[in-house]
Amino acid sequence: MKILLISPTIDSEKRTNKGLMMPQLALYILAGLTPQKFEVKVIEEEITQVNLDEDCSLVGISCLTANAPRAYELCREFKKRGKTVVLGGVHPTILPDEALEYADSVVIGEAEGVWENLLEDFNNNSLKKKYHNPEPDLAKYIPKDFSRIIKKRLFNLIPIMTTRGCPYACDFCCVTNLFGKKIRHVPVENVVRDIKESGAKNFIFLDDNIIGHKKYAKELFRAIKPLNIKWVGQASVSLLVNDDELIQLAYESGCKTLFFGIESVSEEQLKTMRKAIKDIEDLEIALKKIKKYGILIHASVVFGFDNDTKETFDETVKFLKKSKVSTVSFNVLTPYPGTKTFEDLKNENRLITSDWRYYDHNTVVFQPINMSPYDLQKGKVRARKQFYTLMSVLRRFPGNLYSPFIYFATNYGHMKQVRVEAKRLNKLKAEIFK
Repeated sequence: MKILLISPTIDSEKRTNKGLMMPQLALYILAGLTPQKFEVKVIEEEITQVNLDEDCSLVGISCLTANAPRAYELCREFKKRGKTVVLGGVHPTILPDEALEYADSVVIGEAEGVWENLLEDFNNNSLKKKYHNPEPDLAKYIPKDFSRIIKKRLFNLIPIMTTRGCPYACDFCCVTNLFGKKIRHVPVENVVRDIKESGAKNFIFLDDNIIGHKKYAKELFRAIKPLNIKWVGQASVSLLVNDDELIQLAYESGCKTLFFGIESVSEEQLKTMRKAIKDIEDLEIALKKIKKYGILIHASVVFGFDNDTKETFDETVKFLKKSKVSTVSFNVLTPYPGTKTFEDLKNENRLITSDWRYYDHNTVVFQPINMSPYDLQKGKVRARKQFYTLMSVLRRFPGNLYSPFIYFATNYGHMKQVRVEAKRLNKLKAEIFK
């Protein structure tokens, strides 16, 4: 029996810049959980075209909110061909009843603890509508065929996940909906085994906060140090800068770049967030401290909070340039379903579209307080353009001398994306900013 596992693209006609594409892991975990009596084929639609006439018995599709419409389209097509379809991922977890309008079954939350039961039920013609294990055991080792993770991305980073869950529950974040508030860990020995068996040297930790539990993080960094790998990951600025030993261990274990969710450089906005750093000077000091260890900083900022004005864009770019941040993701506040932000904006009648394709952290889907939706979209595009000019890249380089190749390669990828966003702006104006 053959199982087809699919990660859909947002638009079947377009593909993401490979330098900005995040590597997949979820479907390869599913493949590792699948008993050997089943044949499994994994399709990442960003890389490989989906064959709707693929010879298979069961189709599993994992999706976020933005690619949910494409996932639903694939569901319809496969069901027309008599296939049984299962949906999973963030969006089906938050809106399982919506997902069931298109699929035969939905996996809510994590697949560990339910996937094997689902396959057994499918074999016995007793497939349930919903499967959910709210806190699966992560101690069991799941083999992963890393050779099947297609290496067509910049730097060929192999994805690894060590922790799940986040205690912060930010108003605009849906991580807790998927993984819960309790931080759970994959045993360090299993992480080391994954790294060794992959045969690779470059990795990305997909954890929402690789240092969320300091004791575990230190144990992990000590364990992977002898492996002589290079890695990037996401972390909390405040947790890292208050522990010199933790920064040192991260650096010694091969950390080259850290992603930090700065979100805003407005002190008024910082004070409203569940963040330990609420002062812009403290943030600046923290970033400098991390850079002293030779770790590149990739910052994430969000435009569209109720405190933001048209001046916010220039103020943010000025701060990021002054701090000589390596790279930045410029996002707009996205009210993902299941979050407090979504419910608040919905209750205030401020949502301007319910088309999930636009819920991608790059498109304005609501009415801001201090500007029009188009002004917010245009301001975000302009901020990215200002930060990624050739002159800006060169002026920030002295603060990133320790990894010149990575610095210029990643900045080049973002510079290319500036042109893509500029072209998309007029299209969005006609589609939703009428």
